[in-house]
Amino acid sequence: MSRLYKVLARVLKVDEKEINDNSSPETISSWDSFNGLLLVDELEKEFSVSFTMEEIMDVKDINDIKRHLRNHKANPDE
Repeated sequence: MSRLYKVLARVLKVDEKEINDNSSPETISSWDSFNGLLLVDELEKEFSVSFTMEEIMDVKDINDIKRHLRNHKANPDE
């Protein structure tokens, strides 16, 4: 699995097999506002990036996270 999925599984306390690119707060019950903030922090550390508030507010699913990571020249699929 990708580094991104590993971070998501760890922060959201779900099995990596339950995660796909369309996963969102609507499909993962533990993805609440608090865990969303933890997720931002962990992703910034893992990928050595810093998200803007606009990017954070724009995330609706994992595809959005991947897009923002790529915009920061990070590879979410590695």
